Amino acid sequence: MEQYKLPCLNKKLFGIDCPGCGMQRSIALPIKSVFSEAFFMYPAIYRLLFLAFNLFVKYQYSNKWTINQIGITILTTMVLCYTTKSNYF
Repeated sequence: MEQYKLPCLNKKLFGIDCPGCGMQRSIALPIKSVFSEAFFMYPAIYRLLFLAFNLFVKYQYSNKWTINQIGITILTTMVLCYTTKSNYF
């Protein structure tokens, strides 16, 4: 599965991580049943997977407002993780 991952163009061109860096690796970890490492690698991964799943299967209690709230929390988590990661590395 490692051979099919796409390289990060932002990192190749500019040498810095983008807010989505680590997402592909963290998607592969729950498939290998390593759930906690997936969360620590990319904290927004489970919200993203829930949102992607919700595009295909409509829940009884989901509406546009809940989907928007999940999207806002995903973006907030991505930005917060990116800023803390870029400050430490």
